[in-house]
Amino acid sequence: MANLKEVRNRITSVSSTQQITKAMKMVSAAKLKRATNAILQLRPYANKLRDILADVSASVEGSNSPFTVDREPNKVLIVVVSSNRGLAGAFNANVIKATNNLIANKYAQQHAKGNLSIIGIGKKGYDFFSKRNFNVVANHSDLFSDLNFGSVSVVTEFIMEQFKEGNFDRVEVVYNQFKNAAVQELTAEQILPLLPVEENKQHTHKAKIEAEVDYIIEPSKEKIIEELIPKAIKIQLYKAVLDSNASEHGARMTAMDKATENAGDLLKSLKLSYNQARQAAITTELTEIVSGAAALSNG
Repeated sequence: MANLKEVRNRITSVSSTQQITKAMKMVSAAKLKRATNAILQLRPYANKLRDILADVSASVEGSNSPFTVDREPNKVLIVVVSSNRGLAGAFNANVIKATNNLIANKYAQQHAKGNLSIIGIGKKGYDFFSKRNFNVVANHSDLFSDLNFGSVSVVTEFIMEQFKEGNFDRVEVVYNQFKNAAVQELTAEQILPLLPVEENKQHTHKAKIEAEVDYIIEPSKEKIIEELIPKAIKIQLYKAVLDSNASEHGARMTAMDKATENAGDLLKSLKLSYNQARQAAITTELTEIVSGAAALSNG
């Protein structure tokens, strides 16, 4: 009887867990729809802005922007984009692992000298690195409560100002790029210094060979580039945060779907065990009754 009670309690517990995971899956699916729309709407704009910047800068000899100065990367900043909550499979663990790999493979010397800093966008990444004595200069976990271009731009402007003053020589962002609900691609991108011509060599070379790009430019190409570069940097970080936000909901929806499925399998197994134990208990009782009756008749 004790064994039957224990199995019954486990069945009740697993059923409750299954209801929670099913509800979380539905919530994540609804949030994923909105997050997917946001990133899919931004991508064409971000790509076109990058192309215009590359095309215009292709016909300008150099740039006077402080954000394109390629210095020796003695001081490095890494922006780690994670989530505020767990229960999203390996979403956060993968971002943290990718960041550690980036540091170990590319910026080990800077880290050893204490010249590597981290900004956390998302509580999970911030907590991991702050507890391990990394130089975490800021935490922006609150961005996800009201995710918009303005709030992310505040973070980008701080980073740009620090780069401009020489406090950082290179800035990279590590995040999950959204592919679909089940697939997120870990990505590390350099956002400062911005080198549009270098990053789009093939494209800009083609632009030089062909005729002038059909743009009417006012007041001048130099002024346009000066205006576009800060905008491009802000868009780049905003896109990374939107990508990560959509990836988080996709990862959580997938994880909760799998958890619901596993709970269903476990319930089947527990119910089978319960029925077997109940049948064994009934058989034992019947055997005892028959044995008792036989003993009375013999007596």
